[in-house]
Amino acid sequence: MRLRWFSMPLAVGFMLLLCLVLLAVNFFELNWIQYEHNKFHHGREPYAVQPPSPPPPSQWHADAAKRPAYIVLAKNKCDLAIVFQADAGHLTHVFDVFNVYGYTRRPFDKKVDWDVIWAHEYPFKTYADKIAFSDLKPHQKVNHFPGVGFITNKIDLATSDIKYVPPAFHMPLEKSKFFTFAKQYPHKLFVQKQNNHRGIKIKSIKELDFNSTGTFIQEYIDNPLLIDGYKFDIGVYTIITSIDPLRVYIYNGDILFRFCPEKYHPFNPDNIDKYVIGDDYLPTWEVPSLKKYYVEQGASMKASVEAHLKAQGRDATKIWDQLEDAIRVVCLEKESKIRNLMKNYKSKTNFFEMARFDFVVDNDLKVNMSPNLSSAHYRPNRLLYEQVLFNLFAIVGLTHFERREKSISMAVSTKNIVAYPETCAKMNCNSCDSEDCLLCSPCMDEYTKVQLTNAYREYIDRHDCKRVFPPKFNPNFLNNSVDLSGYSLNTRLMYKWFKGKCMADTECINLFT
Repeated sequence: MRLRWFSMPLAVGFMLLLCLVLLAVNFFELNWIQYEHNKFHHGREPYAVQPPSPPPPSQWHADAAKRPAYIVLAKNKCDLAIVFQADAGHLTHVFDVFNVYGYTRRPFDKKVDWDVIWAHEYPFKTYADKIAFSDLKPHQKVNHFPGVGFITNKIDLATSDIKYVPPAFHMPLEKSKFFTFAKQYPHKLFVQKQNNHRGIKIKSIKELDFNSTGTFIQEYIDNPLLIDGYKFDIGVYTIITSIDPLRVYIYNGDILFRFCPEKYHPFNPDNIDKYVIGDDYLPTWEVPSLKKYYVEQGASMKASVEAHLKAQGRDATKIWDQLEDAIRVVCLEKESKIRNLMKNYKSKTNFFEMARFDFVVDNDLKVNMSPNLSSAHYRPNRLLYEQVLFNLFAIVGLTHFERREKSISMAVSTKNIVAYPETCAKMNCNSCDSEDCLLCSPCMDEYTKVQLTNAYREYIDRHDCKRVFPPKFNPNFLNNSVDLSGYSLNTRLMYKWFKGKCMADTECINLFT
């Protein structure tokens, strides 16, 4: 009886312990299921809370003080700690890449030393009284160019009468010009857009508002290229590393494809889901003909579309060549305006820009630039965004923590930037009056040396980026030159330098192209 009396509480205790273990296991499994759900459906490991705000100076550790630092500038100058929480969703991938490269975030303060400013929007007017953008230290970088609005402003870009951009008319300034165009092409369709590209819809001429300021009316491309019946647009991530001289790259690892959620035919202008790519666009992995490449084979979006078009007997390289040329044309068109504004800044090497150029392709494989309709992103695109940023950080030099003269000379020396040694040796460059002499060592000024050094380092660190300006050179046609008479001296010299480096290398098609 005594043995049974002791065994009763032992059995109860054992059962309670077993229940606790099972409860703990279930709790762990439920959390793991939630973790895997978030990771698969949202494309990232979930944060327990929003990424923390930067610590106050009193909490900085000695080792953290030695790490490169970045600050975040929000849309306005209200409490950045609050704004940081609101913007975390948009900047999550930026924070991740900064962390990968060993940066620490500092609070915005005039006394705080920083290496990189990441501004949510154009910062040069909003923060002009807080940051001396015109007098930055050589190692400091800002993720925007002064005057880049000439490229990124939708109205300015659409109404610039540029090749690849469908005709557009700024309202109400170009009202009469629009009526002349509409009378000449009575069967054209039109859309009216605001700078934020909300509320887009095909309208009859009677429905258009010709007195609405801050809008433009643009020709609608009514024969778009379709995949599985869906209209789509193409987003190309573009990096500008210098304005004077101009150097422009694209992220070549992939292209963002976004599809309308409903099939284009039978067409109905009242159903915008057939022709407007909005927040809830159809992603590549849900398009049947692309799924077998993108999902089953793990191909990129670009490769998936290329394979699909090839299977239809169509050449996608025609599209890619036009995309690059369109970006090149736009940047060259706006280069002089940005360059004139940048005269107010002592250093021209502190700035860089990343923008996404959006295009629509018609059924004849003709590219038409379509300024961004939406800034929303799908979380499963996480890898694309992180790879874009990874390449951006590398090519603009944010991965080099020790931006000192000694480390620069280890990466690039004089011998690396010499382009025409034989030609220069034959020329009489004693006076340096000839433009042809300005790339020869005795005549090369310090600014040119810095720019050529940066260009060479960009080549070394370009990873999966492709240069679109200066354009690539075909070694079989090196005598053919581009007319750059209307562009700055520095841009002309940069073009000649790349051409000279290509001529000097037997593998020119792979090097400096």
